[in-house]
Amino acid sequence: MKVLITPRSFGKSNPDLFAQLESLGFEIVRNDTGAILSEQAMCEKIADCEALILGVDPCNANVLAHAPKLKAIARYGVGLDNVDVAECERRGIALSRTVGANSNAVADFAFALMLAVARKVVQIDGRCRQKDWGKETGIDIFGKTLGIIGLGAVGKCVAQRATGFGMKILAYDPYVDEDFAAKYNIKKASIDEICTECDVITLHCLLNDDTRHLVNSERLAAMKKNAILVNTARGELVDEEALLDALEQKRIYGAGLDVFSKEPPEDKRWYELDNVVLGSHTSSSTVGTTNCMGQMCVDALKKTFA
Repeated sequence: MKVLITPRSFGKSNPDLFAQLESLGFEIVRNDTGAILSEQAMCEKIADCEALILGVDPCNANVLAHAPKLKAIARYGVGLDNVDVAECERRGIALSRTVGANSNAVADFAFALMLAVARKVVQIDGRCRQKDWGKETGIDIFGKTLGIIGLGAVGKCVAQRATGFGMKILAYDPYVDEDFAAKYNIKKASIDEICTECDVITLHCLLNDDTRHLVNSERLAAMKKNAILVNTARGELVDEEALLDALEQKRIYGAGLDVFSKEPPEDKRWYELDNVVLGSHTSSSTVGTTNCMGQMCVDALKKTFA
């Protein structure tokens, strides 16, 4: 049997995960490209595989059609927007996710982006490396109003951190945990209310037809001039052309982005703006998180193949 492993961080700090897979009888096929696999590469590598440990690489109907032996997919993450779920169900392919494994790591990184944008940490660091000790005036985070779009596992972790910063919290989610909202004094709000009223807006929702480009030109225009947008979820949640325009014209204060619709982004303006902090889809990349996600994937495959 063969298992294709696409996430580059899988087993990086815990090689025993590979040994566990081998003990199940798997021959390991690795992603040796150093990047997210293309659809063509997925089709080539998955052809003889019975199992797949999947990162954010494409796993659409075409890819699945090239994997006639596939019995199980262990998603190394939470989102399934890169997977043809209906085709998996039709073929009886077992599909699992690592729900909850990365929540704290992503929430930490979301807060890191908020602070980096607000206090101009990247600019200050760059100036200091040039021995320029001039001051950069940022804006405050403590006591401001935070808008959380998506109050799931990660959104809840962000809310917990926000209480330590004395922030007023507004949140939107189709299914709000009422007990949690009451405990952390979270006010339920619409997306439009969040965009209008909040100083910091952070995205933690899944990507689907309803959420694609939920941050569009109209909602960006409604944001405060000193608003900060943070996205550690999916790039397609944001109309990137509209956001680039808003950042270039300083209509909002800045953005912290760990995800893009295409990674790395091709538009050179992203690399020229001084009011955006860029991430390489790295918010969940901690030793603890990668170990946990890796073990959850292996455990899921054990249920199918042991």
